[in-house]
Amino acid sequence: MEVRAVAKDTGISPRKVRLLVDMVRGKTVDEALTILKFVSSPTARVVAKVVKSAAANGENNFQTSRDLKIVSIFVDEAPTLKRFRPRARGRVSSILKRSSHITVVVAEQEEKVGS
Repeated sequence: MEVRAVAKDTGISPRKVRLLVDMVRGKTVDEALTILKFVSSPTARVVAKVVKSAAANGENNFQTSRDLKIVSIFVDEAPTLKRFRPRARGRVSSILKRSSHITVVVAEQEEKVGS
């Protein structure tokens, strides 16, 4: 059974979040949280929160075991805030404040059969 969690409008650029998401894709939940704990980026805290939420959704809502694996994790672009900064000679330049949606899908690990 696949369980998901979504964090919407995080206020962090998708480009910055994708760097962290690529590090934890395909790992177990415990392994991913350990990796994110030792990353120096403040963005890691947001990604870890979504991973914990997906694991908690599985445990509480679907009675899955604690042994979960990240099947899919991806970042989508959220609406961009458009702001303006004054420049010389009465002109303006635009500032794009990007934000993102983070989606995590976890599932129980299959038992590996030894040969």
